[in-house]
Amino acid sequence: MAARQSLNSKMKPSHAAWYSQTIRDLLTKEEIARIMQKSDTRGLLEIAHTWAWIAGAFALVGIWPNPLTVLVALFILGGKQLACAIIMHDCAHNAYFTSPKLNNFFGNWLGGYPILHNVEQYRPYHLEHHRYAGLTDDPDLSLTKGYPTTFISMARKFGRDLLLATGLKGHLGILMIHFGYLKYSVGGLVIRLRQQSLTDHLLIGWQNLRGPLAANLLLFGLLWACGQPTLYMLWISALLTTYNFSLRVRSMAEHSMIDEREDPHKNSRTTYANWLERMLFAPHHVNYHAEHHLLMAAPPYNYPKLHQLLLERGFFAQGTLEPGYAAVLRKSIRPKPISITT
Repeated sequence: MAARQSLNSKMKPSHAAWYSQTIRDLLTKEEIARIMQKSDTRGLLEIAHTWAWIAGAFALVGIWPNPLTVLVALFILGGKQLACAIIMHDCAHNAYFTSPKLNNFFGNWLGGYPILHNVEQYRPYHLEHHRYAGLTDDPDLSLTKGYPTTFISMARKFGRDLLLATGLKGHLGILMIHFGYLKYSVGGLVIRLRQQSLTDHLLIGWQNLRGPLAANLLLFGLLWACGQPTLYMLWISALLTTYNFSLRVRSMAEHSMIDEREDPHKNSRTTYANWLERMLFAPHHVNYHAEHHLLMAAPPYNYPKLHQLLLERGFFAQGTLEPGYAAVLRKSIRPKPISITT
């Protein structure tokens, strides 16, 4: 029975061959090699940029504490927590640095750990998304379904994101995952695992959470050393509120409101982003999402070059491209039906 299930799993339809063949049809071997070229210096600069914004958000409130600076800092931190998730994501592909060790180290300590995730759990889950993007077995389908929706429904979704409901529910799920009660998922799927003894669950939790706990203690310690330990509450508050808002918009832009979600040419959207959209929704070039699915192990700092090549070769004549996140948000709202009275 196990052998039959394994065979069936291998026979599931996948987009992997299409992506591989398409990129070879569009780019030369030399062009692909240039796009795949990694730079440890560039990777460090990308990560330093995110953490400089984080330090700036803390400093803003530390120097000028008032409701306005707190509000601004919460949105900056939420966007940069999304950036941490993208750092983890890119390092899970071994795309940032030239060695797997560096990708794992920075992907955890300056990416996943501060937001209570880790590369090791995320990597196998996310690679399934790349194999089955838009198909029935895509584990991220629950992140992108339900759009377009009504204006009232969208307002409720954003309200839940910004008023703790999404964050509290999501992080309760994350804790259940880390303690081994649920299968790892960032897409909202709930798959219960076989129950073990309390001791076993505690050991699993310690193994999965010791890194995130250490990273957050280090962040708290740095703020304490600066004489501002209460600023750590900004980090937790953003993780439970504005981070979920940024994550929702980013997820919608990538795979929602697609006419043919099972068509690999159309089911991943690239979205142009201005400076504010990059800060809130599109850190580290994640807005070049069609490019990422075509060449998932390419370093993200090379996506703009890849995008230009794909434009020149006509990929987006059929592919999905939007001028900005405002356009994506407009698509996400279902037009109110016009009532005709006689």
